[in-house]
Amino acid sequence: MSTIDASSSLTAPHDSAVLFASPAAADGPAHVEQPVNYDALLLASFGGPEGQDDVIPFLRNVTRGRGIPDERLEDVAHHYRHFGGVSPINAQNRALKAALEAELQRRGILLPIYWGNRNWEPYLDDALVRAAGDGHRTLLALATSAYSSYSSDRQYREDLARAVVDTGLVGQVTIDKVRLFFDHPGFVAPFVAGVLDAVGGMLADRVAASGIRVLFSTHSIPVADADRSGPRELGLPTGGAYVAQHRAVAEHVMSELAAALPAAAQVPWQLVFQSRSGPASQPWLEPDINDVIHELAEEGAATAVVIVPLGFVSDHMEVMWDLDEEATETAREVGLRSVRTPTPGTHPAFVSGLVDLIEERLHGTPAAERPHLTDLGPWYDVARPGCCENVRAGFKPAVAGLAP
Repeated sequence: MSTIDASSSLTAPHDSAVLFASPAAADGPAHVEQPVNYDALLLASFGGPEGQDDVIPFLRNVTRGRGIPDERLEDVAHHYRHFGGVSPINAQNRALKAALEAELQRRGILLPIYWGNRNWEPYLDDALVRAAGDGHRTLLALATSAYSSYSSDRQYREDLARAVVDTGLVGQVTIDKVRLFFDHPGFVAPFVAGVLDAVGGMLADRVAASGIRVLFSTHSIPVADADRSGPRELGLPTGGAYVAQHRAVAEHVMSELAAALPAAAQVPWQLVFQSRSGPASQPWLEPDINDVIHELAEEGAATAVVIVPLGFVSDHMEVMWDLDEEATETAREVGLRSVRTPTPGTHPAFVSGLVDLIEERLHGTPAAERPHLTDLGPWYDVARPGCCENVRAGFKPAVAGLAP
């Protein structure tokens, strides 16, 4: 694999402050308020296996560089094998790509979409080669991840920078990236609708509001990485932007619930975490959703839980296994009723919102005119210095951000 020397002229074509950026983003403004004539979109995602023979090779890709033997990978592989070795994420991305294409066409926006993954076919490098081979040079990337953290933000930007070098396209293409959309109305609307349906359904079935608990779940990450998520100058408390963004969105969802359904105004909620994969000696974000469900049952006041996959764009394996299987089974074991609300997937509001975000960059929409539902937004078009450091690996060159 090729590497990029951060001091090399390769990292700064056009003498820009931002690696491989369009001229409008090259100097590193927080928000790009100039129109850019993008000629193609890159849909970047995580990727997943599509058969039993793919599972271990896929997990080797996910854990590359960590030296994890195959027998340990089998501990995770059984999640995929339970579903025939097929992750739902690639099918979700095919559906999202088709929905985006339809919405772009409806609006008269003639931008082709090239889809590439980090860990499985179709790979991001191949998507970039296809786009360049079709004559596209000014690209706008959209990652299927809404929040600030290393794996959900910076790693995608590093993937894109590496792909430019590995494909020999330095100086031939520019790549900007759509801002993180955690508090964009299109992303949040499906969660509001899901919570309203779940809580409203429980109340209609005579479940007392005082017995309902809403659990907003997201992927746990190492505390050290969470603390470094988002710009350092924001001075956020423990958990950094990753935790702050989730909390802010959850607060908005609950305020919308109370406004639409006054009987639910006092329903308690909590941010919980799932899918921890690190060693026991390393602190990760807590509490775990299963531990919380056990605690609620022991306390005795709760009778039902609404499980909201707030950290997920679509039904990833972590949703289907960790929530639909494990957390749901935990609730059943302790005698609590449970409902898992939908992810945005291809919800019309989400698809429309993503195209709105693309149009922001096409038109150079001023930051003051960009929709956002929390005080943290609108998030940055160009990541600020030091954003989302990987404590173990350090900084690698990344597109759409100021160094390091």
